[in-house]
Amino acid sequence: MSFVLPQYNAPDFSHPSFSEAGTVVFREVEQKGVAPDNYHATSIFPEYYHVRKGIWKLPKESRMDAVVVAGPDDALSVKVFRNLEPGDRVACGRSENGEEGIYVHTRPFVFPAHVPEKFAFRTHLSRETSFSIDYDELYDLLDYERENGFIVWVLGPAVSFDHDAREAFVGLIRAGYVQALLAGNALATHDVEGALFGTALGQEIYEKKTVPLGHYKHLDAINAVRAAGSMESSIKRGLVANGIMRAAIEKGIPAVLAGSIRDDGPLPEVVGDVYRAQDLMREQTRKATAVIALATQLHAIATGNMVPSYKVLDDGTVRPVYFYSVDMSEFAVGKLANRGSLTARSILTNVQDFIVILERGLKKRARSA
Repeated sequence: MSFVLPQYNAPDFSHPSFSEAGTVVFREVEQKGVAPDNYHATSIFPEYYHVRKGIWKLPKESRMDAVVVAGPDDALSVKVFRNLEPGDRVACGRSENGEEGIYVHTRPFVFPAHVPEKFAFRTHLSRETSFSIDYDELYDLLDYERENGFIVWVLGPAVSFDHDAREAFVGLIRAGYVQALLAGNALATHDVEGALFGTALGQEIYEKKTVPLGHYKHLDAINAVRAAGSMESSIKRGLVANGIMRAAIEKGIPAVLAGSIRDDGPLPEVVGDVYRAQDLMREQTRKATAVIALATQLHAIATGNMVPSYKVLDDGTVRPVYFYSVDMSEFAVGKLANRGSLTARSILTNVQDFIVILERGLKKRARSA
C-alpha cells in the first residue's frame, strides 16, 4: 500500500450561482476585540470570499471560530476575536452557499476508493473495532509527511508512564517523524521523573512497582529542573540523561507546554499565560499537515480548534490536514466528534501500546524498503 495525496476538488466559479453572486461585505471593527454585527465565523473547511467581481479568494491559513479580515490588495487573513483591532475590515454574512459572497466548500477532496470521502469520526467505534488497516495507512502517511509535510504530536502524560512507550516515542523523534510537540506540564514532568528516578507518579515505569515515598518523585523532578534553571540546562549538566523531552530538545524540535490551573511546580518551560500558550501552539499548528493526539482530551480539542481541514502549500496546491485521535476512552473520541471541531480518524486503544506498535511497524518497513 502506498500513500496517495487526495486531489483537491476546486469549486467551479463559472457556475451561475457564483458568477451572479454579490461580493462579500466587509465591516470595520469599532471596538478592540469585538467583531461587527453579522460577522462570519470560520469553519474547518476551505472558504472562498467573493472580494471583487469574478474574484473568489481562499485564505491561505485558517482555523475554526475566527473571522476573516481583508488587508491590502484583497489579502485575507484569519483572526481570533481577541486580536481584532479598530479599523480591521471583517467579512460579514451568515449564509455559506455564495449568496452573500461567502462559500464554504464542504467536499473539497477526492479521496481514493479505500479511504472515506470525507475524513470524519467513524460512527459506532468500540474497543472491539479492528484497526489493522488504520495502522498501515498511518505508516504510509507518516513516511510521506516526514519528507513532504509537518507532523505535530499532541501528547498526554500517559505516553511517559511506560518504559517501552517512552523509548518508542524517542525513536520516532530520532527517526524524523516528529516536527513539533504540544503537551502540558504533566507530560514533561513525568518524562523527567522517568529520567531521574525511573518512575512515573511514583511507580517504576517498567515493573510498575510502587516505590517508597513515590508521591514525592514528580515533585522532586520539578524541583531539580527548577534548581538547574531549565530542562536544557538539566540536559547539559547530565541530570536528564534520557527521555522524550531530552530527545526533542537535542533535535531542536519546538515543544509547547501549555499550563493548567492544576499544575504542580511547574517546570520552567511551562507557559502559564493561556493565551500566550494558545499563540505558541498556533505557530506550530498553522504549519501542520498531520496531527496525532494521544490520550489528552482537552489538548486534542484545543488543537483541533486551531487546525483546519486543509492547507494551502507555497505552490498554491490545496491538500488535506490529517488528524488522528488515539485514546482508549470512547467518551473522549465521542466528545471530539460531538464538538464537530475537526476532521479526524480515531483509533481506540491504549496509547502506550499504540506508540510501541507504531514505532516498531515503521522500523520494520524501513528495514524492508
